[in-house]
Amino acid sequence: MNHPDVDILESTTVHDGFLKVDVYRMRHRRFDGTWTPPLAREVCDRGHAVGILLYDPDRDAVVLIEQFRTGAAASGLNPWLTEVVAGMIDRDESAEAVARREAFEEAGCTVREIESICDYFSSPGAFTEYVSVFCGRVDSTGLAATGGLAEEHEDIRVKVVTADEAIRLLDENKLNNSVTVIALAWFARHRDRLRAVWTVA
Repeated sequence: MNHPDVDILESTTVHDGFLKVDVYRMRHRRFDGTWTPPLAREVCDRGHAVGILLYDPDRDAVVLIEQFRTGAAASGLNPWLTEVVAGMIDRDESAEAVARREAFEEAGCTVREIESICDYFSSPGAFTEYVSVFCGRVDSTGLAATGGLAEEHEDIRVKVVTADEAIRLLDENKLNNSVTVIALAWFARHRDRLRAVWTVA
């Protein structure tokens, strides 16, 4: 944190594993120009991420994946979530490069054209994670039923669904992963344009 209107009084790392948790004693300037009293805030640092909606304009279909999510299991809800392909960004990779790599590793898809959708904080009250979202053109024919890397213990089901079906899942509140909801909401507005420019004549 190096903003002139944020004053870090003390920071301590209380956990450093799959997730890193830091505790800050801090204060920040208010809108009226005064400073807040010292505040204690926990921040979870898990790095930045990408998500990519894989669209086959020739078949008017999208490629989604299904996998186990520990956070969903801990919440008491169904832990197998239907999502777009996603992954974490390493320090030496661009967001687009990660999107292309993850598309191949998780779904067996080679991304051709790619378009940026948006960038957003997943939960800025407590997480540093910043997510870059893309839509990529793929060929969805002949994909394997499963994907993922064995060394990362990924167990992923690959699903090709029509664009109409994907949008219906969104409209019926059957998708509960933020990057998937955001990507498909954007896709519903841009589908006709994408199909026109990406369809092979």
